[in-house]
Amino acid sequence: MPSRQPLKSNDIPGTIVFTGELARRGFGLNQFCMSLMKPHQRARFKSGERAYLDEWPLGEAQKAAVLARDYGRLLELGGNIFFVLKLAATDGKSTQSVAAGLAGQSVEDYAEMMRAGGRKPAVLAA
Repeated sequence: MPSRQPLKSNDIPGTIVFTGELARRGFGLNQFCMSLMKPHQRARFKSGERAYLDEWPLGEAQKAAVLARDYGRLLELGGNIFFVLKLAATDGKSTQSVAAGLAGQSVEDYAEMMRAGGRKPAVLAA
């Protein structure tokens, strides 16, 4: 039986791999984001964001990232992209606009890049 090598997931440039450790760290954050699927919870959040966040088991850094809508930081702090997008949708933002922001591009430039086949990893582009 061949031996299994551990997955080297932290060396992919520009990528945050959602690991078990991040899942544990972000459990409360992801639960909060999923709560935004319910209209009455979205309304409660929008009427008092900090107070609503204080009801969830979140660290201060997670709360600050939510309030700042810092999607990259939310991913670093354990947010799963599929759950974090619930926050963006609450603000009327599209998935494409969040992806463009994470890529450091305008929505238009990001869309053009994707139509052209996407971005090559830096290690392949060199």
